[in-house]
Amino acid sequence: MASLRDIKTRINSTKNTRQITKAMKMVSAAKLNRSQEKAKSFLPYTEKIREVVASIAAGNSDVNHPMLQERPVKKTGYIVITADRGLAGGYNANIIRGVINKIQERHSSPDEYGLIVIGRIGRDLLRRRNLPIIQEITGLGDQPEFNDIKNLTRTTVEMFSDEIFDELYIWYNHFVSPITQEVTEQKVLPLTDISASNDVKASYEYEPTEEAILEQLLPQYAESLIYGALLDAKASEFGARMTAMSAATDNATALIDSLTLAYNRARQAAITQEITEIVGGAAALE
Repeated sequence: MASLRDIKTRINSTKNTRQITKAMKMVSAAKLNRSQEKAKSFLPYTEKIREVVASIAAGNSDVNHPMLQERPVKKTGYIVITADRGLAGGYNANIIRGVINKIQERHSSPDEYGLIVIGRIGRDLLRRRNLPIIQEITGLGDQPEFNDIKNLTRTTVEMFSDEIFDELYIWYNHFVSPITQEVTEQKVLPLTDISASNDVKASYEYEPTEEAILEQLLPQYAESLIYGALLDAKASEFGARMTAMSAATDNATALIDSLTLAYNRARQAAITQEITEIVGGAAALE
C-alpha cells in the first residue's frame, strides 16, 4: 500500500499536470477561433476563381486545358496534411491510417504513387513505413500564410502539368466542430467537376482570351484548394487538441479526487492506529 507521502506527491504532480492541460486547452481554443476566421475569409477567393473558370467552361465547349481533362492514370499524387506536434487525440493517426488504407487499396507498387507531406508527424510516420515522399514541409506556423507553402503548391501543380502525376488528391481533417473532425479525401487535379458543381451567377468579358485566362487561373485555383485545405486542417488540429486537453483535464480532476479520497482514508487509518496504540499503552500501565 502506498504511503501518505507517496499519495501526496502523486496528488501534487497530477495537479501540476492539470494546470498544464487546462492552459493548453485555453490556448488551443484561442487558436481555433483565429483559424476558423482565417479559413472563412479565404473561402470567397476560392469560390470566385471557381465561378470564373466555371463560366468559361460553361460558355465555351471548345475549352481544352490539361487541368480540365482526365488522362490514363500511371501515377497518383497524394498531399497529406498532418500536424507538427502531437497531443491532439487521433488527429494525426486517423489521417495516416486513411491514406495508407487507400494506397493499399488502389496501388500494388510504390512506383504508382508519390506523397507530398505537410507536417512533421505525418512525415515521420510515413517515412518509417518507407513510403515514397517526394516533397515535404514542416515547421509551419499556427496561422500559415500562402507564401509559406507557395513553392510546394506550385511545384506540385507543375508535376501534374508535366505528367509526373496523372491525378492529385489531398488528404486532411475537415473541421466539423471542436469535437468532430472528418478525414477527407479531395480530388485536386484534374478539375473534371468544376463546371457541374457550381452555379454561375454572373457573366464576364475576357481579355485577352478565355484560353489565356484559364492558363493563369487554373493553376491558381488548384493551389488555392491546397491552401484552403491547410487552413481547414489547422482549425481541425486546434479543435482536436482542445478536446484532447479538455478530456485530459477532466481525467486529471477525477484522478485527484480519487487520490484525495485514498489519502484521507489512509490518514484516518493512521490516526486511528495511533490512538489505538496510545490507548493500548495506557491500559498496559494500569
